[in-house]
Amino acid sequence: MAKEANKSFDHRANHLLRSLQLCGGCVPLHRLQLQFSDSVIQTLLDREIVQIQNTGCGFLLEIAEDF
Repeated sequence: MAKEANKSFDHRANHLLRSLQLCGGCVPLHRLQLQFSDSVIQTLLDREIVQIQNTGCGFLLEIAEDF
């Protein structure tokens, strides 16, 4: 059962990365929070695959330059 949960979680994380790539590498964070759970976003932040940028008018989630 735990393996299925990890596969599902990894699938959602990969889907988030593909979505970011299709949108040019960055998306307003508030838009993603409607589609993806905070834990998926936080996991990608912890792995330093994505980063958050404060634009002064909101926050962008973008693919990290090193990734």
